[in-house]
Amino acid sequence: MIATRPLWQIRLARELPRYLVSALCITGLAASARYTIAPPRPAASAATARIEAPADRAAEAYAALFARRYLTWDAAEPQANQHALEPFLGPAIESDAGLRLPASGEQRVEWAEVVQERELAPGEHVYTVAAQTDTAGMLYLTVSVTRTADGRLALAGYPAFVGAPASSPAQSAGRLREVGDSALATVVERALRNYLAASAGELAADLTSAARVSLPALVLNLESMQHLDWSPDGRSVVAVVQAQDGRGVQYELEYELDVAWVQGRWEVSAVQMDPDA
Repeated sequence: MIATRPLWQIRLARELPRYLVSALCITGLAASARYTIAPPRPAASAATARIEAPADRAAEAYAALFARRYLTWDAAEPQANQHALEPFLGPAIESDAGLRLPASGEQRVEWAEVVQERELAPGEHVYTVAAQTDTAGMLYLTVSVTRTADGRLALAGYPAFVGAPASSPAQSAGRLREVGDSALATVVERALRNYLAASAGELAADLTSAARVSLPALVLNLESMQHLDWSPDGRSVVAVVQAQDGRGVQYELEYELDVAWVQGRWEVSAVQMDPDA
């Protein structure tokens, strides 16, 4: 039998192997280029991925308590100082933590707080404690704290006096867009006036139904609102106000308020902080 076929089918059947070989070559070259430019990296498994460990609040408090007792002393009662330090010491540290008191004098710590920490080794942290003393002024003391095999806290060495953490002058948040809506400005000023005056009932009139606000303990009188700007994300406003307390002390304060347009009027959904966080 003699069969007829369209010319394009004959050409396709003849040329198809060459097309397939060319396509495979192009695919191989593209894959080689991709591996050269951006070689694949093994994905970290859940077991090997680095997880930021939560702060050890107990260890921080332990370091602050040691710093407070270490820096509080009275030369007239050296035994009292050793007794205060005794719970922190052991065979690895001298009975007085290496502290030698002068012939006279005393020192008290007014407050102490952990301001910095670093992990020296797994389970061992070095805390920088800021302590305000009545005679030497502000001091910074590093305290190394570790957890023993049974989970108890212990000093990992002697303390050290260090300098303050690096700091720089106050930084501006940059130029913000001024709020041009007078109705919004009125609501914000009224809400802040009632917020600072701890007038919960009056403040509620300007809050959304889901707002959660915790009033400050220090009652203030709002003197004026200096300026009101939109935050960078446009979902809240930043107000700088002048206020005064009952003693006549004046403050310049900055508050961020989340605002929402609800049924034809502006309402406040949060003031500066989340009391439930």
